[in-house]
Amino acid sequence: MTEQVRESNVIELWAQKYPDVTRWLAKLQVKDRSAYSLYRFCQWSKKSPPELLELKRANPSANLAEKMLDDYVAEAKAKGVRSSIQFHLSIAVRSFFRHNYVDLAKAAGTVVLEKVKPYNKLTKEGLRKLWSWALNPRDKALITFVNSTGVAKETLTKLKWSHLEENWEKIDLPCINIEPELLKGHGQGKYRGVRQVTFLTPEAKRDLVNYKEWIEQKLGRKLTAEDNTWLEVYTKYKPLQYRGFSGLIYELSRNTGVAFSWHDGRRWVTTALEQTGISPNWAKVIRGRKPGGAEAPYSQPNIEMLRAKFREAVPILEFTSSEAPAVPKEVLERIEKLETERAEIRRQYRLRTGDELKEDKKRVAKEAQKADDCPDGEHCAEFSQIPEAQLLAHLKDGWEIIKELSNGEVIVKRVR
Repeated sequence: MTEQVRESNVIELWAQKYPDVTRWLAKLQVKDRSAYSLYRFCQWSKKSPPELLELKRANPSANLAEKMLDDYVAEAKAKGVRSSIQFHLSIAVRSFFRHNYVDLAKAAGTVVLEKVKPYNKLTKEGLRKLWSWALNPRDKALITFVNSTGVAKETLTKLKWSHLEENWEKIDLPCINIEPELLKGHGQGKYRGVRQVTFLTPEAKRDLVNYKEWIEQKLGRKLTAEDNTWLEVYTKYKPLQYRGFSGLIYELSRNTGVAFSWHDGRRWVTTALEQTGISPNWAKVIRGRKPGGAEAPYSQPNIEMLRAKFREAVPILEFTSSEAPAVPKEVLERIEKLETERAEIRRQYRLRTGDELKEDKKRVAKEAQKADDCPDGEHCAEFSQIPEAQLLAHLKDGWEIIKELSNGEVIVKRVR
């Protein structure tokens, strides 16, 4: 009896028969799911991968391949197939064509994702239960790691010990610096140059140290910088794969009754950062997204500024202790002040006309240069509009923040 093709065996049983498919998969990180989506489309269309490509190459202007993908989406929607399944299949098919240099028209296979259920409600008590019920040091470390760093599941499969800064075990908030190729977009197009610079809370660092010692004992050797961080915990201790991450959190969530996915960890980190009043650009860097406006703050001085800001979020992020430290009073007061100021800025901004906003910008520029006896036009100015990358130097030199602008720049005023 012929073995049934599934997501777990689609590459071995089907994809490897077609060079066009294997060449495409070599460029992807998550291969099994993408291959299975293409397989399903081929089964539906009754065409092999080469026949699909030929459909587009033979008569590009007829858009036969695009219409076929549109027909699949329409039929799947009529049958009640989940929009997430339709969406991934459409993305996989378009990717297959693109990587074989016969792009489909942008409008082909459009799917609107519909959220079926609300986001999981995260609490410290729930996360603590997940962590407490974890079966081994690796799973415990994963729970605190993801809820500290916001690293995505796909990135977790490729993470190595080299991504942690040198001597991380001796640093209170170790930095993790991840290159663009491991993040969303894989460093291509608009994602070129985007990095994720994030940090471990003390409890996440503690669990990672414990896990490292435990897995080294199982391996019978020291881990190297080029070893994958997350390994299977039996037999050959191979790198944990995408499905493995999904399976372990599904089981743990089911056993504890605490609804949780790895993506929820990103939301936990995002919420904590927002409560500290962090700059939107800096929050994007910590989450591994492209910052807007000013040059991305990836230099070492700016990483130290990020670390200092992340420190404010630690009491909000940590959850493994039932007596977790309270958020410091000064942080709470700063959050309240920032929220009040931002609400007033938004209110005033909404009341402004376009001409008034232009006049405001001209006034700030004029005041920043009005000192005639200032040879460099900077140290005597009362106001200045600067990118975030220059903020630390200005604060040390006696300036204070007046307003954060939507383009990522900041208006500062000299106070001494």
